[in-house]
Amino acid sequence: MSNRLIDKVIILFICLSIYLHNVANTYLIVPILICVFLSSIISYRDNGKVLIILSMCFLILCFFNSDYLFFIPLMCYDLISYKIKWLWLFLIFPILIYSFEISPSSIFLILAYTFISYILNYRTKSYEHIKKNYYYISDSANELSMKFENKNRELLEKQDYEVNLATLGERNRIARDIHDNVGHLLSRCILQIGALLAINKDENINLNLRLVKDTLSEAMDSIRSSVHDLHEDAVDLQVEIQQLVDNFKFCSIKLDYDLESNPIKKIRYSFISITKEALSNIIKHSNATEVSIFLREHPSLYQLVIHDNGSNIKYNSENGIGIKNIKDRIASINGSLNISTDNGFRIFISVPKKLD
Repeated sequence: MSNRLIDKVIILFICLSIYLHNVANTYLIVPILICVFLSSIISYRDNGKVLIILSMCFLILCFFNSDYLFFIPLMCYDLISYKIKWLWLFLIFPILIYSFEISPSSIFLILAYTFISYILNYRTKSYEHIKKNYYYISDSANELSMKFENKNRELLEKQDYEVNLATLGERNRIARDIHDNVGHLLSRCILQIGALLAINKDENINLNLRLVKDTLSEAMDSIRSSVHDLHEDAVDLQVEIQQLVDNFKFCSIKLDYDLESNPIKKIRYSFISITKEALSNIIKHSNATEVSIFLREHPSLYQLVIHDNGSNIKYNSENGIGIKNIKDRIASINGSLNISTDNGFRIFISVPKKLD
């Protein structure tokens, strides 16, 4: 819009240059004000019907008063860009009527300035088109950049998840290999030493065999402890919860997992057990048709919400064994439990990330 106004100001001044040179009556300011007013309304409304109506008004004024002819370039500026391209030619007709009253040089200048109006209008439209395309391309590039960043982040998250899953799988494999191979070898050695102790009568040899047996038993206990720790560290909360969801066939179920980190072992096992207990209670006691499980991570705590839309709710906080088990598990990890029976049955659990 600012470029169009600049164009109109330029055209107005060049129109005034020939108008003031040819007109010298008392009311010479009136055509100027009327033409500026009409052009301003056209620019303000920017409407095809308004443009046609005001252009026709200007055309009628030209037929009645030749002073308006000098402002044809100004009025043609907007009409040139109208969808009916040849419509602006109507504004030229009054020149033919007054061709004997106006000097040929003035007619030539009016036509030349009309052509300049066309050039300015074309230049401004081209500039606006280029500007519009630029903004469109810029917006498209920003949108593609955002999509690329989102895809890249998703790939990195998927890569991290797969690396973590592969690490956990490798831990399970190592634990299984140690248990199946080294553990069995140590067990066989302990049994063989036990057999030697049973058949050997030499006390000195038996004493040494007992020491070896105790050492092997200690090594066996250490391996069992290490294997147990490796297996527990390999438990991924998201994978375990997803398996529970996949195996739940009672009704429709939705999982919304939003934990960036894997909680510590005690919280992981508690959340898994609580989810198992809650889903089991839904199967036994609820007529729900939809179940939702939400896991959220906040700066200082984890949240687990299990909600179903069941209507025949018979909740007893004192006698329910399943609810009591959930309360005990929450208490063991210093969490808080809130149970609501509005619009179904909802278990809301908050657990601090760092346990005392």
